[in-house]
Amino acid sequence: MAARGVGLLTHLPLRAQRSQGLRPIHRLLSCPGTVAADVRKEEQSSGSAETGSEDRTPKKRFSEVQKERREQAQRSVLIHFPNKVSEKKFLKYLSQHGPVNNHFFYESFGLYAVVEFCQKESVASLQSVTRTPSLGTEAAIPFRSRCFHLKLKNASNQTAEQSSVSRSNQSPPSSKKLFELLCDAESIDDQLNTLLKEFQLTEENTKLRYFTCSLIEDIAAAYFPDCAVRPFGSSVNGFGKLGCDLDMFLDLDETGKFSDHKTLGNFLMEFQVKNVPSERIATQKILSVIGECLDHFGPGCVGVQKILNARCPLVRFSHQASGFQCDLTTNNRIALKSSELLYIYGALDSRVRALVFSIRCWARAHSLTSSIPGAWITNFSLTMMVIFFLQRRSPPILPTLDYLKSLADAEDKCIIEGHNCTFVCDLNRIKPSGNTETLELLLKEFFEYFGNFAFNKNSINIRQGREQNKPEPSPLHIQNPFETSLNISKNVSQSQLQKFVDLARESAWILHQEVNDHPSPSNKLWGLAALLLPSVAKNVSQAKRKRKKPASERVKNLLESIKSSSSTENATNANGTRTVSTQA
Repeated sequence: MAARGVGLLTHLPLRAQRSQGLRPIHRLLSCPGTVAADVRKEEQSSGSAETGSEDRTPKKRFSEVQKERREQAQRSVLIHFPNKVSEKKFLKYLSQHGPVNNHFFYESFGLYAVVEFCQKESVASLQSVTRTPSLGTEAAIPFRSRCFHLKLKNASNQTAEQSSVSRSNQSPPSSKKLFELLCDAESIDDQLNTLLKEFQLTEENTKLRYFTCSLIEDIAAAYFPDCAVRPFGSSVNGFGKLGCDLDMFLDLDETGKFSDHKTLGNFLMEFQVKNVPSERIATQKILSVIGECLDHFGPGCVGVQKILNARCPLVRFSHQASGFQCDLTTNNRIALKSSELLYIYGALDSRVRALVFSIRCWARAHSLTSSIPGAWITNFSLTMMVIFFLQRRSPPILPTLDYLKSLADAEDKCIIEGHNCTFVCDLNRIKPSGNTETLELLLKEFFEYFGNFAFNKNSINIRQGREQNKPEPSPLHIQNPFETSLNISKNVSQSQLQKFVDLARESAWILHQEVNDHPSPSNKLWGLAALLLPSVAKNVSQAKRKRKKPASERVKNLLESIKSSSSTENATNANGTRTVSTQA
């Protein structure tokens, strides 16, 4: 399915006006060294660094970021916010319970505020003065959560003081807006970086994801006091886009763990527990109970489904207040370790995330990926392909997993369910790449590389960073980096793989035809924007049926029609017009 709203492309104005995107005012009062401060520093420096010149500022470990984010979430509250309230008075009221570190507003079934206090005790203070609502004919379940509803004692007195609060954006840009931004860029490198900035998770969205996990942890802690609910996957690995699902897992490793404190005498105390035949049955029972609690007691948790017979049992639900679709699993530590590995790869070089986001967007625009399970290539597989491609550059942009393992020390050693998941966790010990290739070149050569890859006999292996003979007859074989006997792309059909190859070849051809000058005001469709047109995919499918024209003729006709459409709708600029060669 084509990207939503992409058909509006032909109705864009002559040239999108340059404008600096207004970021939401969220009053980050963070101190140096916090995650928020690091994000702000990254935003200030993004876009200014040259290719290959990476920030030499010490980078935080994945575990450090997770810990700090979790602590932020634990001292935060979510408040349903009425429109007729002065923001200044609202913050003054909350400050009675302790100083506020930062806050932001967003829309989701109403206006909400996420408020982070400086101390966790402030949350308990606010809860102590909060009442259970009276619902008249209905009965309220008196569950004390960190989700509140702010009401006005006298709404009429607030009308004159009504103030407009700045809302944080929680959604990706429309296709029309995206094309405007891409066509207004200075270069293909600029286009890829623009797409990254528009689609990546914002600081506020990231905070909201950790906070949602913290709310679920509050419910699970009623049964397992020392548990933790941790986000994994796209929400934390650096490759998540606005609107992606929230994957979380219930970590019970700390529950019932033996204390290191010395005990007197020759006695050892153990909890009395229920015994079940297997770990899987234990997981199913735990998730079943948590699912019931979410359904009956969790504010805003709707559409709860207990999918307990899946290969990896889970509870799926929608969290209305945050707007997230959530999947909760347990005993899924390998998935968290995979998230850490991707986080490291994305942090090593600024080009990695920009290239992955663009390839994913390209694949989505041509229905190569889908949110519905099936024979499509997944985003995880595409990310592995980009990493493998960058490992194959000369010199390599990314190191192999085996090299990262060789840098690990005793503290990094990690064995999960018999699988060796060891790699260095300190990013500052990994030497940056000396490769200075541009994003434009990398994008073009990615399509060339996989457009000519011998998928029929070779597999993709980021552990060793080289092609290997396929151990099984699946059309696409990408080795799981940790569970090495598994193929993460086993679901992909031959027809979907062939579609990927055809589109990769044509995309490489289009980029080869681009003239190496700067874009002109009169040409709208160039570079990455031209690759996102769904008509390319349509031409491929038609050619598979008709077999009447060679690929170069089909792309030529596409570009000529684009050029013709542009010239009829826009005034032609006599000087500096950007043209696209249509010579095969």
